[in-house]
Amino acid sequence: MDLLSNLALGFGVALVPTNLLYAFGGCLLGTLIGVLPGIGPVAAIAMLLPATYTLSPVTSLILLAGVYYGAQYGRFTAAIFVTVPGESSSAITCIDGYQMAHQGRAGRAIVVAGLGSFFAGCVGTLTLAAFAPALAQLAFQFGPAEYFSLMVLGMVGAVVMASGSLIKAIGMVVLGLLLSLVGTDGYSGLERFAFDLPELANGISFVALAIGVLVYGAIINNLTQPEIARTIIATKIYALWPARKGIRKMTPAVLRGTALGSFFGVLPGGGALRASLVSYALEKRIKSTPGEVSLGQGNIRGVAAPESAYNAATQTSFIPMLTFGIPLSVGMVLMVGALTIHHIQPGPQVMTSNPELFWGLIASMCIGNLTLVALNLPLITVWVKLLSVPYRWLFPAMVLLCALGVYTTRNSTFDVWLVAAFGFIGYLFNKLDMEPAPLLVGFILGPMMEENLRQALSSSNGDWGIFVMRPLSAGLMLAAACALLLVLMPTFKSRRGHVFVNK
Repeated sequence: MDLLSNLALGFGVALVPTNLLYAFGGCLLGTLIGVLPGIGPVAAIAMLLPATYTLSPVTSLILLAGVYYGAQYGRFTAAIFVTVPGESSSAITCIDGYQMAHQGRAGRAIVVAGLGSFFAGCVGTLTLAAFAPALAQLAFQFGPAEYFSLMVLGMVGAVVMASGSLIKAIGMVVLGLLLSLVGTDGYSGLERFAFDLPELANGISFVALAIGVLVYGAIINNLTQPEIARTIIATKIYALWPARKGIRKMTPAVLRGTALGSFFGVLPGGGALRASLVSYALEKRIKSTPGEVSLGQGNIRGVAAPESAYNAATQTSFIPMLTFGIPLSVGMVLMVGALTIHHIQPGPQVMTSNPELFWGLIASMCIGNLTLVALNLPLITVWVKLLSVPYRWLFPAMVLLCALGVYTTRNSTFDVWLVAAFGFIGYLFNKLDMEPAPLLVGFILGPMMEENLRQALSSSNGDWGIFVMRPLSAGLMLAAACALLLVLMPTFKSRRGHVFVNK
């Protein structure tokens, strides 16, 4: 009954006309951005962060969440119709989806991906609603020592999440921690690493950092690449609904993908992408029925399973962010940043101090999933036409909108120059194969980590043993140590940098 009453509270918040409008707008904008190759949900959220300053916290999160899972829907349209997917996660769908489009079944591929995503998204949302309160109750047992240990585990998770060199990933986390120290110390009132610049007295703007390394860095990198001819399949969209035989094939695949995605979404290390990879690998191991084409040649299961897994994981990835305040993906880092912009510390207290925000967000996900199905199926032809928009028309508008957004957050021209500088730094990160995700995790968790460290040491009179003497804190530290040892193991280390490549 508590769950039903909480959901009733959430729908009362989500169905407010303003929130409903922003949920629809977020889904529409997210789908549009997800369709365009080279622009992903992370960049979209980063660009919209400045807009959240003028909105209420719950409306801000509803908007960003709509963009986040809306872009997941849009990306499979690009994967099915275009040889170059919008992001790495779309490469899995691109394999069989693009083959289906070549065979004149593009409409069916879109519908299968959309329906699978809708079902998985609903299951993921219900999983979030069912398990998040219990986890939040567990989190209420946390003190400063446990929160510090949990954030150490979150930092380790950021290292696991990054591909490539372990040293580079650790270096990015440390750099993020160092950048978070810039500004005025809340305890002593002294400026730290501000270099006598009054603009840095309040610290580095998270919006400027996120937009710089994620959006501007990606724009600069795209401009340095040779222009790639994006091949759009010239095919009519007809026979949208799969035949009865196709429905019988896709249903078990959707169920398997949903189950895998719901599990992987709460794990660190890019759970949604890993879920789609594992789901596709599982489908390849399942014996094909007589007359069924093999995976990779236009099999409907190759579209249904990974898309269901990805969208289920997208929804359940909100669980650790909302209950513990620990982001496990770049998108969740930006969500935490949106909360901190409104001076809300994510964690279990959100459920009690801001129940409208917590349950309103969950209810908006249900509405958003239904909205996305209603948007994507009738507007398939519109989304396909957007794929032909030249990138040279897109990036100037993106640069201008980002610069205006960064300026309006603090009315500071210094932040505009700062975001440009971080853009070139982000480009260097890309060239050096240094992912920005650990940097942002370190930056967003740094202040909370410092505060809990000080409180824990103050309560123990400076005794560092408090982090291993308290059972829950010691368990979290042990988990972090085990994760680091796992990363250092030769077998795991050799597979860690592998990314699914569609050849």
